Amino acid sequence: MFKKMYSCYNTKMGLFRFFASTILVLFLLSSFSFHLTDAFDPLDPNGNITIKWDVISWAPDGYVAVVTMYNFQQYRHIQAPGWSLGWTWAKKEVIWTMMGGQTTEQGDCSKYKGNIPHCCKKDPTVVDMLPGTPYNQQIANCCKGGVINSWGQDPANAVSSFQISVGAAGTTNKTVRVPKNFTLKAPGPGYTCGPAKIVKPTKFVSADGRRVTQAMMTWNVTCTYSQFLAQKTPTCCVSLSSFYNDTIVPCPTCTCGCQSNGTQRGSCVDPETPHLASVVSDHGKNNYVPLVQCTKHMCPIRIHWHVKLNYKEYWRVKITITNFNYRMNYTQWNLVVQHPNFDNLTTLFSFNYKSLTPYGSINDTAMLWGVKFYNDLLMQAGPSGNVQSELLFRKDASTFTFEKGWAFPHRIYFNGDNCVMPPPDAYPYLPNAGSRWEVSLITLVVTLMSSMAVVLTYI
Repeated sequence: MFKKMYSCYNTKMGLFRFFASTILVLFLLSSFSFHLTDAFDPLDPNGNITIKWDVISWAPDGYVAVVTMYNFQQYRHIQAPGWSLGWTWAKKEVIWTMMGGQTTEQGDCSKYKGNIPHCCKKDPTVVDMLPGTPYNQQIANCCKGGVINSWGQDPANAVSSFQISVGAAGTTNKTVRVPKNFTLKAPGPGYTCGPAKIVKPTKFVSADGRRVTQAMMTWNVTCTYSQFLAQKTPTCCVSLSSFYNDTIVPCPTCTCGCQSNGTQRGSCVDPETPHLASVVSDHGKNNYVPLVQCTKHMCPIRIHWHVKLNYKEYWRVKITITNFNYRMNYTQWNLVVQHPNFDNLTTLFSFNYKSLTPYGSINDTAMLWGVKFYNDLLMQAGPSGNVQSELLFRKDASTFTFEKGWAFPHRIYFNGDNCVMPPPDAYPYLPNAGSRWEVSLITLVVTLMSSMAVVLTYI
């Protein structure tokens, strides 16, 4: 009798452990996929900012180096008020002079008499010089106010440099110590920098191409971006509509935050206020912190995808980008859209276009940006705070359909940030579309728990 009871108990406990472990695995998988999406960009898997530190000459107590930042990201650029680069010296180094950049603080240089260093801080922070800096303080690729364009959009302006003269440092390859703890703000958080690694010295080719020189010593630092570290809430959302359905699918409520319930002020701006200009701050250091118009989604940027027309051999889409941020004019903005029909894009109106192929030969990702001097500046919130274009696609008979949301994009990025899409079951559907079966994670968990209860009851 006891053996039978013990066997029954073991059977129940075994089933309980099985269902419990299944639920735990499903939960962990869902959590893991969420964080993986935030930390890794599948559309630009090799994108990074590489900082190259080239020692070009030795000095009596140190060296002179050129520091260059290369933005190898396809569509994520650094916008105003620009980058700031920091590090920690390995020894007791000081910065005697700089060209093309400057430190934000001088630090305590009281022990120096006569010739005072530019910076004596153990952990200096360097920023770019502004346009209009005197020529005797400039070097090549400097003085852009810290703005660096993306490699895919404008490779000629995807580089930024400054020159630095370091003292109280080594004067040979064996005595120089590389700095530590590099940090990059662009202009807010989001980038994580690895340790400096000594690499082969950089080679420089003369203007006539007849002579090659090289650096005394070179080290690289690689910084990668995480949207999850950059901000705790999304920065953009997507709304949808179509000609075959009267429903306009808005951005999900509270996508980028919720309106204040009265306990906090200044969370958003009512566009009807008579003194709107008084609550909008001037351009400054915190210009990247959004001050948005009061909406249900509370996002600084909304992208609207409208399926506009259907022809015999073509179909047409209208894209509208609306700026709800009163603090930001988005210069050099760009949009990345993933849709399977981009391999048959025929015509694009008033936007530039570049195909991205993160998956090799599959052409389903497009990078769009404004035409220079026409709509490359997305103005602040207000009547002029939007840009729009239309796309004409050729139909592929083997894939084209308006059913099951096929006409809408898989994902959309604005300035490198992944925008929140509406839930798939809210997409505009064809009038004759039937009901669709979709199983969510919660439904699966509840079903498993119900099954477990039934099994335990009959054992």
